[in-house]
Amino acid sequence: MLKGFFSVPQPQNEPVLNYGPRSVEREALKAALEEARSKVIEIPMYIGNKLVHTGKKLEVRPPHDHKHLLATFHEGDASTVNAAIDAALAAKSEWEALAWEQRASIFLKAADLLAGPYRARINAATMLGQSKNAYQAEIDAACEFIDFLRFNVSYMVEIYAQQPPINPKGIWNRVEQRPLEGFVFALTPFNFTAIAGNLPASAAMMGNVVVWKPAYPQIYAANVIMQVFKEAGLPDGVINLIYVDGPVAGDVIFNHHDFAGIHFTGSTKVFQNIWQTIGNNIHKYRTYPRIVGETGGKDFVLAHPSADADVVSTALVRGAFEYQGQKCSAASRAYIPASLWPRVKTNLQRDLASIKIGPVEDFGNFVNAVITEASFDKLAKYIDAAKADETVELVAGGGYDKSQGWFVEPTVLKVNDPYYVTMCEELFGPVLTIYVYEDDKFDEILEIVDKTSIYALTGSIISQDRYAIAKATYALRNAAGNFYINDKPTGAVVGQQPFGGARGSGTNDKAGSALNLQRWVSPRTIKETFDPPKDYRYPFLNKEV
Repeated sequence: MLKGFFSVPQPQNEPVLNYGPRSVEREALKAALEEARSKVIEIPMYIGNKLVHTGKKLEVRPPHDHKHLLATFHEGDASTVNAAIDAALAAKSEWEALAWEQRASIFLKAADLLAGPYRARINAATMLGQSKNAYQAEIDAACEFIDFLRFNVSYMVEIYAQQPPINPKGIWNRVEQRPLEGFVFALTPFNFTAIAGNLPASAAMMGNVVVWKPAYPQIYAANVIMQVFKEAGLPDGVINLIYVDGPVAGDVIFNHHDFAGIHFTGSTKVFQNIWQTIGNNIHKYRTYPRIVGETGGKDFVLAHPSADADVVSTALVRGAFEYQGQKCSAASRAYIPASLWPRVKTNLQRDLASIKIGPVEDFGNFVNAVITEASFDKLAKYIDAAKADETVELVAGGGYDKSQGWFVEPTVLKVNDPYYVTMCEELFGPVLTIYVYEDDKFDEILEIVDKTSIYALTGSIISQDRYAIAKATYALRNAAGNFYINDKPTGAVVGQQPFGGARGSGTNDKAGSALNLQRWVSPRTIKETFDPPKDYRYPFLNKEV
């Protein structure tokens, strides 16, 4: 095989298209939406070289239009999981032996396909299947996913280039990065198409084989992702896409001798259960599995008395209600000084009154539907409890309607207790809870922010006082893995803000950085001696003369 030290294309963040009136991208997206709604497709599983149809069909319906049928997909069982594992392991030796630049080329091509011919299609699938508006789909399914693929190739090269700095005379030291010994399980969420694609792709890029189980509400877009990978030249069996109930998949995978790691995004409770199961089964595995997970958040915005009220209210509206608050980074608790509260409250009520709610096909709608009826019912329950609580003020919203779709109004609550239930528990919906503190209690509120929840994902400080910014940045150093100054706590960009949190929010392995890719390889150190010794005796053994 010919060899070379290759430079990969320098990654740049994919430009975000604006989808303004009469724009080319708007027309293309409208056409893709119309095309997708015009037919009911049948979605298979992808196992090895087979498209698997089990006959057990489940339905895909838009969350904002649950009377419309988009697709059916074939659900598997334990035998499906075993078949996917077998297919992955059968592909392993050839895939890991493939030169890294050949692997890189596949994912770079996938990025270009997403940026070009598949852009409208992946965005439309995300809009319809996950109820995202055009802009939220664009920054997720197109731009972030493309960025993951391109930047990860660059990070892969950085990892391979890391070599021992010292080579004594007559010795050559080097390090190679081996894929994990076994298969990786990618368990992906409903809310981000980019995450659903990146979790299997990042492990596969490093030479691993993958069994991928997406959340059911994301399957419509996952099918498009797999088609992109196939068109990009991904060999059969490297990534196997299955639709199986979580406990069924877990029972097979976490008992398998060749289980080598899990790449996870989802709820804290599920992740903790997975970790416990892996721990209980640790004696069954060929190697200690890598456990990489990003879970929940109860993300905060802290305003200092010096803050600009317009900046605060804008950060809250965007941070709390874009994609209906269904981002693990969404602002769901805020701490506002009493001197700023009247202006912030007026701004919030004004802005939220102007927001339109409805289906994604109408580009004038800022807020769309929450993902499922179960999510809708949970949110309605918390909102009703808050309305009935005399200590809680309903600042805005509070309505909901599921006759056509799972629509919940952007809701703002003001509480007297900083530890009120909606200040502490992750709701994963368009509900923002605000606690108003006295201006001279800033130091005390820092401690409250730090102690309020089990999570430590994102948070922000809004202030024009640099001493206050410095104080908050230090005091809240463990409260958020991604910390923002004078901005909303959402919208991390690959190559700019690697994403992840600690505490109950995950392992903080920073998706969008080399750190994450490093978890999917096992290094081997090689020492080569050119003129090895031929006598065991060291000089110190010689007798003194």
